[in-house]
Amino acid sequence: MPATSSQKPYRVGRSKTGLGLFATKPIKKGTRIIRYFGPILDSRIPEHDAIENKYLFELNGRWTIDGSLRKNLARYINHSCRPNAESDVRPRERKVFIRAIKNIEPGDEINYDYGTDYFKAYLKPIGCKCASCENKRKKLRADARAERSKVKARTERKAKKVGAKGAKKKKLNGKALNGKAASATARKSA
Repeated sequence: MPATSSQKPYRVGRSKTGLGLFATKPIKKGTRIIRYFGPILDSRIPEHDAIENKYLFELNGRWTIDGSLRKNLARYINHSCRPNAESDVRPRERKVFIRAIKNIEPGDEINYDYGTDYFKAYLKPIGCKCASCENKRKKLRADARAERSKVKARTERKAKKVGAKGAKKKKLNGKALNGKAASATARKSA
């Protein structure tokens, strides 16, 4: 893993989704954090168009940055549905910068939205692991547990009512009878 200078406002570290980029100093909203770089690929060249890895950053329909170089620390920035940064794409210059859209505190993970194409291709099949989606799933699971317990309590109450009604005296031909006596009387009259 590449060493990061103490001058940089970020470091590579372990996150819930693997490796991630974390702030080491406060980063103000609007600040350019890091540049996403690597070899520029031309989609008109068949060899370039055939390259498949998850670090490709599309500038436009023709140009793509292959960010798989280990020196490219921006490749460690993870996806989030509620990001604190965004990509500033400059296709004419063939550059991409990651810029803060919120104030980022030291220790916070830097993340941005990868876009719908990447999300559908790579994240949706396994489920998004960003904090906002994890919280949403936790809430849905808690709601489902609460609903199951309500249903269980409702069925238990119904079972008690049915049990209580069954334990009460039964009437047969207008006469009140209890359990065994009722069945014996019913057999005699039949």
